[in-house]
Amino acid sequence: MSSYRLGIDIGGTFTDFTLVDDASGTVRVAKVLTTPHQPELGVFDGIARLEASVEGFLAPTQAAIHATTLVTNAIITRSGARTALITTDGFRDILEMAREVRYDLYDMFIRYPAPLVPRRLRIGVRERVMADGRVLEPLQEQDVREAAKLFRAEGVEAVAVCLLHGYANPAHELRIAAILAEEMPDAVVSLSYQVHPEPKEYERTSTTVVDAYVKRLTATYLDRLADGLRARGYRDSLYMMLSNGGTATADIAKRFPVRIVESGPAAGVEAAIFFGARIGLSSLLAFDMGGTTAKLCIVENGRASRTRHYEVDRVHRFKAGSGLPVAVPVYDLLEIGAGGGSIARVNDLGLIQVGPESAGSDPAPACYGLGGLDPTVTDADLVLGYLNPDFFLGGAMRLDKAKAEAAMQARVAEPAGLDAARAAAGIHAIVNETMAAAGRVYVADKGKAARDLALVVTGGAGPLHAAGLARRLGCPRVVVPPYPGVMSSMGLLAAPIAFEASRAFRRRLAALEVAELARAFAGLAAEAVANLPPGAPGEIRRTADLCYHGQDHALEVALERAPDDPGIPALLAERFIAAYEALYGKVDDDNPIEIAALRVEARRVQPAPTVAAPAAPVAGAPHHRRPAWQFDTDRFEPTPVYRRGDLSVGQEVAGPAIIEERESTTVIFRGDRLRVDASGALVIAVALADGSDADSIDDAAAGTQPPPASRTPAKGS
Repeated sequence: MSSYRLGIDIGGTFTDFTLVDDASGTVRVAKVLTTPHQPELGVFDGIARLEASVEGFLAPTQAAIHATTLVTNAIITRSGARTALITTDGFRDILEMAREVRYDLYDMFIRYPAPLVPRRLRIGVRERVMADGRVLEPLQEQDVREAAKLFRAEGVEAVAVCLLHGYANPAHELRIAAILAEEMPDAVVSLSYQVHPEPKEYERTSTTVVDAYVKRLTATYLDRLADGLRARGYRDSLYMMLSNGGTATADIAKRFPVRIVESGPAAGVEAAIFFGARIGLSSLLAFDMGGTTAKLCIVENGRASRTRHYEVDRVHRFKAGSGLPVAVPVYDLLEIGAGGGSIARVNDLGLIQVGPESAGSDPAPACYGLGGLDPTVTDADLVLGYLNPDFFLGGAMRLDKAKAEAAMQARVAEPAGLDAARAAAGIHAIVNETMAAAGRVYVADKGKAARDLALVVTGGAGPLHAAGLARRLGCPRVVVPPYPGVMSSMGLLAAPIAFEASRAFRRRLAALEVAELARAFAGLAAEAVANLPPGAPGEIRRTADLCYHGQDHALEVALERAPDDPGIPALLAERFIAAYEALYGKVDDDNPIEIAALRVEARRVQPAPTVAAPAAPVAGAPHHRRPAWQFDTDRFEPTPVYRRGDLSVGQEVAGPAIIEERESTTVIFRGDRLRVDASGALVIAVALADGSDADSIDDAAAGTQPPPASRTPAKGS
């Protein structure tokens, strides 16, 4: 009897599918162009393609898990609901006052994203709750009813409610919700106490507004998707990947849509963790390069770090402070405007520039033949001979090399005074250096060394650029899992079911009452478990945010002991001081430590998908040879091309070489060595710029440095 699990990941360019049969370990994948205006149509197209090889698979499928860019796209394109805001009288302008900090001191024409709620729809009502929860001024209910009257006249579809200290006492917010239910029964309502019950007024208001803005859109889309799956035979619940790497039911995503704002990138990190564990790597650098962006994330001891400082709709995509803050737990990853669809051009200085703009799936790269005229990274890789125009997506989609060369010649080569091949080589090298430059800073900021990290690659464009990126970063090892082009959809199947609940809890650690702490944690645990699907709660993970008195930013500290243990205050102090010293290099012994917030994550670990290693019984020979650009000689050379399915476990391939598979292509250069691991992963020992490489995956996992090698590394790749 087959027992299937289905992962569906909608990206900016492609929608990816992974269907795993846990009974046999058989994996089937599909990849279709994303349909941005109606994302579910691309999903149904991919399911139809899977049905062609596994008829009726949806009926025995136990779980369908989905990741989407829907929320982010709705905010960027301003396609959400007509939204209003009710706040405390005198605070209606918080969305524009923000933090009162310029993200770029020297930009005379600095811009910020327009608020999702125009000023005339931001209404202050008379009420006041103090920071300790005491009611100073009762809610004037008539103010709420008058606001509702205005909202009805303005055609408002969603209302965000965020009162000054609603996190400390939700009574007024709950009463406002009840009045709105009477006055505007068709409107959706988001309360800050439910969305983000913590201090920091601007962040809490922005997060609540985003939640209200996309709530109806998300619910409508997920209902259409769920109905379409049921009509095709699926019988179970639809699950969604949350931004923190956990999964939840679609009903939770409809209640708190702001929590799926980064679901797609989280799936890529989960995939890297899953395959890193399969080959014994617990510390690694996850690298996900798709059609629109590239992401990097450090994983330590099998767990990726998280942050609550995230922004959407940045005016300057990679400048912190230029977007709308969304205070939800997300993986602490670096996003770079470098993907297969990143557009190349010649700037005013006569230099080649790549990204951050992307051709996406519409109009798409020039070589797709869908109307795109701008050359992209994919076009460059095709011109350089790395991509096979007749074997893209296994031959299901043919690439037009002539259109890629024409776009390259007109838009980059001629303006830069180069031929098409050297222009393409420049684009390939520039996008690698763009990622490496950002990655060096990211790795250094985390106090890590790239030499100690293996680069685990996912995404359709990742294997094309992984060896060049690793060489520039100084990572000695690259791991390309099976099915890398759809690996994010595989990550969906490996992620735990999880939900996090949090509350503000401002207490001096020295005066902490353990019984009060235990009661607070018990309430949060009950809330987190209630948002999981029926079944055993699994693991309960408790953490506390701590800071020194007077500080505005806190550090998260894990709490493994029972919350009523008398030694908890001393343990929290010890761990906070150690974390603070590791991050800042000093401690403030004279300043008391405070708890700022408590968090509980309920996790139910799912069985890891059973994946049979795709490998041939005997070592495979090159399928053919074709001219491919080599950076160390600055020319095209006949390069052996292997089909990944022809490679056997233990087989080694010396660079330069190209390994083709249906969803992606792996490129290695002179000096690089590739070996097929027992898991089916391609493990590449990269010839680094200092003349060294690594001799085994065990060395990379342990962080050891082998003796220098004498081979010459490929330059510029």
